[in-house]
This record gives sequence, C-alpha cells and structure tokens, in this order.
Amino acid sequence: MRILGLTGSIGMGKSTVATTFRRLGVPVFDADAAVHRLQGPAGRAVAPIAAAFPGTVRDTPRGRAVDREALRRAVLGDPAALTRLEAIVHPLVRAEERRFLARARRAGRRLVLLDVPLLFETAGEGRVDEVVVVSAPAAVQRARVLRRPGMTPGRLAAILARQVPDAEKRRRADHLIRTGLSRHAAQRAVRRLVRGLRAGPRRRADRGTRTRTGRAQRSHA
Repeated sequence: MRILGLTGSIGMGKSTVATTFRRLGVPVFDADAAVHRLQGPAGRAVAPIAAAFPGTVRDTPRGRAVDREALRRAVLGDPAALTRLEAIVHPLVRAEERRFLARARRAGRRLVLLDVPLLFETAGEGRVDEVVVVSAPAAVQRARVLRRPGMTPGRLAAILARQVPDAEKRRRADHLIRTGLSRHAAQRAVRRLVRGLRAGPRRRADRGTRTRTGRAQRSHA
C-alpha cells in the first residue's frame, strides 16, 4: 500500500486538495478531524485534558467536551503547556491513524492519504512513502487566513512561528501542489498526480535522502 502524507502551512488550500483526493477515490485520514473527535463529547482526550488544564472542559447534551477556545487560551504563549497538550493528543491521533491504515490494508487499498498539518513539525514524514506539500504565495495565504472569524495578524504570526516555513516544506516535498492560481487549477494538478501515482511504481521510502537533497516531483497548479 502506498502511503502519501499531505501537509502545508495554514491557509495554503490543503482542505481543497484533500477533498479532491477523496473525490478521486483515495481514502483520506484527516488528523484535524481526529483531534476534533477526540476532544468532542465523550472523546478519549477529554479526561486527560481536563486533568492537565482545569477549566477547559464543559458539559454538553452528548457528554463532556473540550472547550477549544478555553484550551487555546490556556496554552497561548506557554510552550510548556503546549508540550503537555501535544503529549496527550498526538499519541491518540497516531492510534487513530494506525487503525485507519489497518482498515485500508484489509480493504486492499493501494493508495491512501494522511492529511497531517504538522507532518514535518512532528517528524511524521517517516511514517509515509511520499510527501505532498500544498503551497501558495504568502500574500494569498495571508489574505485567506485573515478572512477567518476571530483571526488577527498577531494570531497568524504566532501560528506561523510554530510551523516549518513554507519554503522549507517545498524543499522537502516529493510532490508540490500550488493553489495560488485557482481552485480548478489545483484540482487539475491533483488529478494528474493521482493518475501518475496509480500508474507508476511505488517510490522507495527514504526520508533521510529526500530531506537532505530536497528533490521533489513538481505538480504545479
């Protein structure tokens, strides 16, 4: 089974690209969606987060759930608190990912996608065969993100400071999807990429070599 990792900085259009993969019949594991489930009503992350960050969990009609805004305030500007949170959430997400891959293997899937926003930041490239990076010009990225409710320039700067720079992500990519032109152009690039992946041989997984050389198969949009 060929495992692709999809990543990209905030506002780069990764959700559009992941949706296109899904519509082309590629099973997609959405790490962000997994986090929401884990922190949602009766999710497995709720109890440990409540213990580590008092006041960040609330009662809902469906059970106790993490108040995501309260949790954001609890870790904002506190690297030690963020590390504690990641130590709770990341292993749970990895377990969900392993179950997804096991199901895909049992179903005989030949190509799957792991949609992981912090793939490089968490050394996740070692878990995949090839990495797809989604990128757009910085001005486009900024305009997209600042249109989001509650987003501010300061909050955007704080998020970007925790992410591997876009230029470094592009350097380390096996496949690059550019989303700065239009949604349709990006979708066409994904379709070309999927056709090539399904037709071509599986690339040897060598994370160390790729990281050093920065070679990438460019799938431009």
